[in-house]
Amino acid sequence: MNICLFRKEDFSKDDFAHGVLSLKDERAKHIIKILHKNVGDEFSAGVIGSKAGKAVITAISEEGISFDFRPESDGKELYPLDLIIGFPRPIQLKRLFRDVASLGVRSVHLTATELGEKSYLDSNVIKDGSAYNMLLDGSVQAASTHVPELFVHTSLKECLESVEKREGERELIKIAPDNVKPTMSLCSFLQTTFIVEPNALTKQPLAAVSVTKQPLAVAAVCAVGSERGWSEKERELLEENGYIRLGMGKRILRTETAATVATSLILGAMGYLE
Repeated sequence: MNICLFRKEDFSKDDFAHGVLSLKDERAKHIIKILHKNVGDEFSAGVIGSKAGKAVITAISEEGISFDFRPESDGKELYPLDLIIGFPRPIQLKRLFRDVASLGVRSVHLTATELGEKSYLDSNVIKDGSAYNMLLDGSVQAASTHVPELFVHTSLKECLESVEKREGERELIKIAPDNVKPTMSLCSFLQTTFIVEPNALTKQPLAAVSVTKQPLAVAAVCAVGSERGWSEKERELLEENGYIRLGMGKRILRTETAATVATSLILGAMGYLE
């Protein structure tokens, strides 16, 4: 546990200064048994969706671990990359969520696909909160207080419309990794794509953009198909909506692998992995 993430209900007041963790809480068990912390010790902590800083243990009793929280920063930002994922097997989904959350994507849009298994939409991984917990685990791994948003859609059409509405008027780099007749490779595309400000394309390599000066001007969305890939109808829909089909080599990858690799390559080209 690289950071202990507190929920609002862990605090006694709305100022998020003092709180208590039950000894039965997995976080409390980790703090005592794994980190070997005691009264007076501090550890990395933060409030989900808010500040990051340090927590100091003020008491350990039957009531639990009492702590004071001292915020030090706004936490690590999520990067302007949205993922569209054709619903994979639930066991793949758990691993995928951990990885992309640790990498720092800002949202994940799960969608039913024409060739995907329809029963996956009814999986308990979404209903029982397991999916969110996997995103939370990935955020803890990255020592981040900010957790990617999760959306579930019943069709790719609905999903694409949702992404467009959330983004508004800002220009998006739209990527669709696909090993069926790709326009070019993802690596080549990232090396030759140019964007530095909203609604304007210029001849400046994406990797050369200063993300600290113009982070809002650089945004991307990546659509990865389910295990059986996209149908031809879905490929046409993606192209109609401005998505460019890009190859990732000759090997056929699992959905989780393709999503993680594509995320890493895109964030690297955007300059966030420097």
